[in-house]
Amino acid sequence: MATRARVRAPELIGKGGWLNTGDQQYTLADLRGRIVVLDFWTFCCINCLHVLDELRELERKHADTLVIIGVHSPKFVHEAEHQAVVDAVERYEVHHPVLDDPELATWKQYAVRAWPTLVVIDPEGYVVAQHAGEGHAHAIEKLVEELEAEHEAKGTLRRGDGPYVPPEPVATDLRFPGKALLLPTGTFLVSDSTRHQLVELEADGETVVRRIGSGERGFGDDAFSEPQGLALLPDGKVIVADTVNHALRTYDPETGAVETVAGTGRQWMQGEPTSGPAREVSLSSPWDVAVFDGLVWIAMAGVHQLWTYDPETGTVQVAAGTTNEGLVDGPAAEAWFAQPSGLAATEDRLWIADSETSALRWIDKDRVVHTAVGTGLFDFGHRDGAAEQALLQHPLGVTALPDGSVAISDTYNHALRRFDPASGEVTTLATDLREPSDAVVAGEDVVVVESARHRLTRLRLPEEAVRVESVAHRTQRAATEVAPGALQLDVVFQAPTGQKLDTRYGPSTRLLVSSTPPELLLDGEGAGTDLSRGLTLNPEVTEGVLHVSAMAASCDDDPDNEYPACHVHQQDWGVPLRLTETGTDRLPLVLAGLDG
Repeated sequence: MATRARVRAPELIGKGGWLNTGDQQYTLADLRGRIVVLDFWTFCCINCLHVLDELRELERKHADTLVIIGVHSPKFVHEAEHQAVVDAVERYEVHHPVLDDPELATWKQYAVRAWPTLVVIDPEGYVVAQHAGEGHAHAIEKLVEELEAEHEAKGTLRRGDGPYVPPEPVATDLRFPGKALLLPTGTFLVSDSTRHQLVELEADGETVVRRIGSGERGFGDDAFSEPQGLALLPDGKVIVADTVNHALRTYDPETGAVETVAGTGRQWMQGEPTSGPAREVSLSSPWDVAVFDGLVWIAMAGVHQLWTYDPETGTVQVAAGTTNEGLVDGPAAEAWFAQPSGLAATEDRLWIADSETSALRWIDKDRVVHTAVGTGLFDFGHRDGAAEQALLQHPLGVTALPDGSVAISDTYNHALRRFDPASGEVTTLATDLREPSDAVVAGEDVVVVESARHRLTRLRLPEEAVRVESVAHRTQRAATEVAPGALQLDVVFQAPTGQKLDTRYGPSTRLLVSSTPPELLLDGEGAGTDLSRGLTLNPEVTEGVLHVSAMAASCDDDPDNEYPACHVHQQDWGVPLRLTETGTDRLPLVLAGLDG
């Protein structure tokens, strides 16, 4: 029988109540005898969406012993709205119970510091493991198998159906559509993301002409998986960001043929190739596409980068971004993005909706990145006026307008905003939209994808802006109180059972540390291979954010296996800090395991 550290699991509490349980409310006592995995997630977070997909097979395989519970823990104000959580659970096909915790009560009880975080609770109600970030499904499955055997022997395992009760399906022509494209015929092509299809609509934006794809999640000639961005190629074909298939596909409106042109169908992970033949290089959640400067540009939301695809040579490569999450301008190779999700090309600029920084950004033909609106990961709101003080909230789309300005699908503000490069002003064009995720110009109108109302909405391009009350927000996570001066940073990583750190080709761990503002760190910034590091905090800076990116690679610990299976575990943390004399001098961040 395994011997492992255990701590009693705190109770599950959330003001929003339970979803996917048929209105039944649950406590940990109700789940005694089952293995429970808590998935702390928020629906804006691409890494959280990756983990949802990672867990699907585990959930299916161990359905009679394992209960996965999503604990929805919001970052943005909009994500604390109960109906928005209800929508997200359907949108992303979450097939397990979800606890809506808008006040982060359970998050605090479990001392969670990052989205996503997975916590494993044994059948007797004890926490036995914690994992932050992506890539842990294989480790959790090993642990689940151990717990099944251990508690079967003890008589403390209870098998049977879980508490999941699916909601009633709703009939609409579109279901959480993502992006739209005006075809040369005057019809609209829409990515019907939750139904895994493309849908062509008549010029009225309502009447269905045809559906492309089986409607079942898949990667065949007639299947997509949560498709998003669409762009028209010079040859008349449409290139599609097939997001959860981590691929680019083309659709030929003339023949109906669908072809995969980039991606392997697997998610790109750190250390893999970032250029080469397009069908041989993995992608990571491509969210939008646009043709700019002779290439197809890809908003690679999953790794916070822009990539390009060259249809002539059939190759892909990284074009901008380091994979670090944040807002840093400058030469493309040094820039930081945070989940770029919308693209729009003009003659000399590629506009970017950088969703997690609530920013509008652009890159020029010299491959230099600029920010028009937005300041970073933790500031957002709805404020018009001069761009340097204007605020957005998690925009997913951007659209070039005929007058040289751009419209921003300001998703979590339920608004269509406008930025005018000539005046440097941000205005509001329309409100009372429901999670707009894209817009297209059609004559003198702009047609908005109202994702959470499952429709296209036609608006006349207004000459005057709508006046709205200014609202500013900061992420509601409580700051960690730390002492000025020396701070010991420890990233906790314990290799899964049967695995060890992979040191065949050198160090198998990586740690990157920076801060906002940069003056917060007097010492300890930069990259290294040790997961522990001594930092020095500036006593003259009272608060800021510590950015920590960690990676560890582990492989099967079997000397007789010439080709051991290896796995990459990675996570980025943005930890708000407040400096106080009574604060702690150690900051533990759990990548995998438990902090001793």
